[in-house]
Amino acid sequence: MSVSFLDLSAAYAEVSAELEAAAQRAMRSGWYIGGPEVTAFETAFAKFCDAKDAIGVANGLEAIEIALHAFEIGAGDEVIVPANTFIATWLAVARRGAVIVPVEPDPETYNITPEAVAEAITPRTRAVIPVHLYGQPADIDGIMRVASERDLIVIEDAAQCHGARCHGARIGSVGHAATWSFYPSKNLGALGDGGAITTNHAEAAARMRLLSNYGSSQKYIHDLPGTNSRLDPLQAAMLSVKLPLLDEWNRRRQDVAAEYLDALAETALVLPKIADWAEPVWHLFVVRHPDRDDLMTALRERGVETLIHYPIPPHRQNAFKDLGFGEGAFPITEQMSQECFSLPMGPHLSTDDTQRVIAALKELLA
Repeated sequence: MSVSFLDLSAAYAEVSAELEAAAQRAMRSGWYIGGPEVTAFETAFAKFCDAKDAIGVANGLEAIEIALHAFEIGAGDEVIVPANTFIATWLAVARRGAVIVPVEPDPETYNITPEAVAEAITPRTRAVIPVHLYGQPADIDGIMRVASERDLIVIEDAAQCHGARCHGARIGSVGHAATWSFYPSKNLGALGDGGAITTNHAEAAARMRLLSNYGSSQKYIHDLPGTNSRLDPLQAAMLSVKLPLLDEWNRRRQDVAAEYLDALAETALVLPKIADWAEPVWHLFVVRHPDRDDLMTALRERGVETLIHYPIPPHRQNAFKDLGFGEGAFPITEQMSQECFSLPMGPHLSTDDTQRVIAALKELLA
């Protein structure tokens, strides 16, 4: 028997009747752009995140770009980002014409720290984008303290952290804005692409709504140079079905993570460390090993599917070769890209499957 990395069909099966009813409702409504399904989800998601506003957009990348635009971050402005992240974080900054300033992560939590942010600030710094990577929250409270001292905008990239908490507060309620992806594999995933921005700043929320809709609040009247980035009503309906289940599905992920952390503590794997103020939601369970590739091959031969997030860091991608970051520019990030891999994780991973993963790893690492 094999253990899949993530079984999306199992999530569908659990709520298939509700999803199909919601899809029919959305299709019969006659609203195919915007409308009540989108408004209802935005309201519910804002409440879930303890935020005042949520703005549905087309995907997580455009969520970051629109948030930067709303706070007038653009050409020549320096934006501090993690060196270790999915490339979308960097792409959004580049698309605004801003200057990417990467900083190394904490090798134990994989996230950037307030101290690293403070060291990277220059007179040209305008914003910070902490990424809550793998479902593990960064110290957003500490980063906000550093940012407030220098009057910087903080936009959380929360694409992998739906429902997590930092110092007891929901991710999405602390920074000037938080950006979200509803890509199907996320903790809160649509049945296609989707994204959102949450914020407690009313003026910024109004600008984000304009920017995501051609810069327009009234047809054919355009107040800002916006774009077309809107959450589809059909996807909003799907997300509205899943949102009430998110905390429970996250608890199931936390149970899987607890099994991994306990059973694999004495192995040669480097396991993620949880800060005492963090409540992760384990979008991914990422471990490290110097012989990662051989270990992954051996696991595959035993029917255990694992993945690498992410094999080539942004600064080594051709898309950013013009920035001039050579090999060795970010050694912690580069080591992670060579050693990190992700174990099977999800709310529908059975106890038997979790134990198969653990047994295979213990056999190989004995």
